[in-house]
Order: sequence, then C-alpha cells, then structure tokens
Amino acid sequence: MHRRLLLSAAVLPLLAACSGAELDPIFVRDPANLPHPVIFFSEDSTVLDDAAKGTIREAAETAGRFGDARVNVFGYAGPIGGAAFNRQLSDARAQVVAAELRRNGVASERIFVVPRGPVPFDMAPIESRRVEIRFAAPAPRPPQ
Repeated sequence: MHRRLLLSAAVLPLLAACSGAELDPIFVRDPANLPHPVIFFSEDSTVLDDAAKGTIREAAETAGRFGDARVNVFGYAGPIGGAAFNRQLSDARAQVVAAELRRNGVASERIFVVPRGPVPFDMAPIESRRVEIRFAAPAPRPPQ
C-alpha cells in the first residue's frame, strides 16, 4: 500500500510538468488528432468576448505550428426558432471566428467555414451556441 502511494507521489510532478507541454508537429503527425477549440456564444449573438478571442488566438498559434493544416471552422446554432435564421446565425458565428483567425495570422486559404445550422443539445442550450475549430491534414495537391 505504501509502495503504491509513494509511486503515485513520484509520478505526479512528472504529469504536472507534461500538462503545459506544447504540441509538437514532430510528435503529432495528423493535425486531426489535435484538440479542437470550442468558442461559445450568447443566445442569438455573434459577439466574441475576451475569453473567446483568447481561445481563437491559441488556435491561431497552433495553426502556425502546423503550417499546412486545414483549419475547419464549424458553426452551430440552437434548435429553437426558424431553421433559416439559425442556419444564418451558425454561418455568421463561424465567419466571425474565421475573421479573428485571419487577424491572428492564419492565411485565408487555409480556413474553411462550415455552417451546420441548428442542432439539438443534450444537457444545456449553450452546447448548440458554439463554433468548433478543427484541424485537418491538407487536401492532396494535384500532380504537376
């Protein structure tokens, strides 16, 4: 019992040191395996708060480390209200995030906006009021 406790105590500092480690392109071969940042919005809003801008800035830094990765921006809206309005809202949210990514140095040709429209939520309405940034391997180039 004491041996397990001692071993656990010895491992904790190592885990803590790893928690702040940066993602390295040498070790993450497929950008799709990267964590995908999520930005949440208020109801019927496209306004980015300071926390959202910070999340997007971090995503732009990650995109910079994976210079050829596609940056897919998926916009969502809640299921309440008209489908057309919510589709437009999901697109507007994704466009706002894409613009902020560009302001933070991500090239436009790497950013792909995908409005998903209204989606149901499982636990809380804020789940539907989001934009996800997902990294992907670049599209294959045609032979020259």
